[in-house]
Amino acid sequence: MKKNFKKKQDSTNLNFLKTLLSSLIIILVFSILPISVSFIKENLKSNEVVLNSSKKSFNEILDKQSKKNKIIQDNIKGRFSWNIFDDIDVFGKDEEDQDPQRLSASTIEELFRENGYNLDTVKKTKLVNAGNQLTKLPKELRNIESPKKRKKLFIKIVLPLIIEENLKIRFDRKKLFEILNKNNTSTRDKAWLELKFKQYGVKNNDLAKLKIRMDEIPVSLAIAQAAKETGWGSSRFAQEGNALFGQWTWSGEGIKPLEVEKDKKHKVAKFKILKASVRAYQRNLNTHSSYKEFRIERAIQRDSDEKLDSLKLVNFLKNYAETGIEYTNVLKKIIEQNSLKEFDDVNILPTSLKMKNLI
Repeated sequence: MKKNFKKKQDSTNLNFLKTLLSSLIIILVFSILPISVSFIKENLKSNEVVLNSSKKSFNEILDKQSKKNKIIQDNIKGRFSWNIFDDIDVFGKDEEDQDPQRLSASTIEELFRENGYNLDTVKKTKLVNAGNQLTKLPKELRNIESPKKRKKLFIKIVLPLIIEENLKIRFDRKKLFEILNKNNTSTRDKAWLELKFKQYGVKNNDLAKLKIRMDEIPVSLAIAQAAKETGWGSSRFAQEGNALFGQWTWSGEGIKPLEVEKDKKHKVAKFKILKASVRAYQRNLNTHSSYKEFRIERAIQRDSDEKLDSLKLVNFLKNYAETGIEYTNVLKKIIEQNSLKEFDDVNILPTSLKMKNLI
């Protein structure tokens, strides 16, 4: 009897403990549940914020990229339909804002060798890489003892500069003829013409005069004049001022000649880079009143469907130097003795037009 009572009591105690434990678990679960639900809600909110933020950022990125792509497309379209070689330099900042570095003659020769740049190949292929352009002449140029070697290096330096500047004029000339052949002139065309009238010093919107002035200078003639004016790159003006064509200035920045007469105030125009000198030279021949006959003869050759002949055109440059006809005769000898006319039909390699910078 006592034993049975004990068993019954143990069973009652066990049931009580089970009930108590169950109650405690229930209480614990219900006390934690609000916290868990709250945590889950907060976590969901946080995730929603992150998701919305990510979605917003992603949309912003897409929107920005879309706008950027549109700008690029408009830019490309504008540049090709306008003129990829306009006065506003398509390659970025104007070249004259560059910080030019002077390379040694040996370094330049090595770079030319690595690029496969030699004059015999240029004459055969009629192509030159514009990437071979330099901003300054090497100082050692004047110390090269071999005249043949010095001349070849000088030509290799100035050749791509002259051809690329001519190419810009060629594009402009093509644009001009396209406008002249239109029945109606667009607002954009009128703005372009206005810019070119100013650039070439043409008054009263004279299209006939603009047509005559907007033309190339034969490569052989430009090389010959650069060679004569700089002593094949050895002159003080060329070395210190990138002056390839000995142009005078009375108001601009320049270098004073050592033996200039006291009563004369002129200086030789100074340029930051070689290309700027080429551009100024072309503008001079295409606009100055002293070279009106030169431009007329060039126009006659064009109208006769002839190639520009430097040996004929040079006869009209007697006003370029005080020695007159003697000066033109020297230029003819330089052209003939160095076979410079072989460079007149050389073009720029298409891959070297730096079109990647358009976008």
